[in-house]
Amino acid sequence: MTELEINKFKAILMAKQMELTGSLRNRDDIAIEKAPDALDEVQLAGERELAIRNLDRNSKLMGQIRRALRRIAEGSFGVCQHCEEDISPKRVNAVPWAAYCIKCQEQVDRREITVDEHEEWHVGVAA
Repeated sequence: MTELEINKFKAILMAKQMELTGSLRNRDDIAIEKAPDALDEVQLAGERELAIRNLDRNSKLMGQIRRALRRIAEGSFGVCQHCEEDISPKRVNAVPWAAYCIKCQEQVDRREITVDEHEEWHVGVAA
């Protein structure tokens, strides 16, 4: 991958990081509110659950972006963290924070490869 391409992905990742930083700060949506009507309370609980799921998803994505920025700094960006083959340019363009090639990502998704989500390193293969 060229220096120009790496800089492009770094800019994309940093922009996404800034976008997520704003959404992660807005935690008012998960506040527990009391409503006089039981139906309103059920609706508020549903909205709170959705806000919690969104916050969790954004938090996980933020971790993936930070790890991708770390890989850029270390010089391993665009290389699969499991098989150490280059991740296809098409995949990196679609998902710049991808840590795995398609083949290895499918194995992760099927839980054939176990991953420490904090470090995203291969730690074993399920039997």
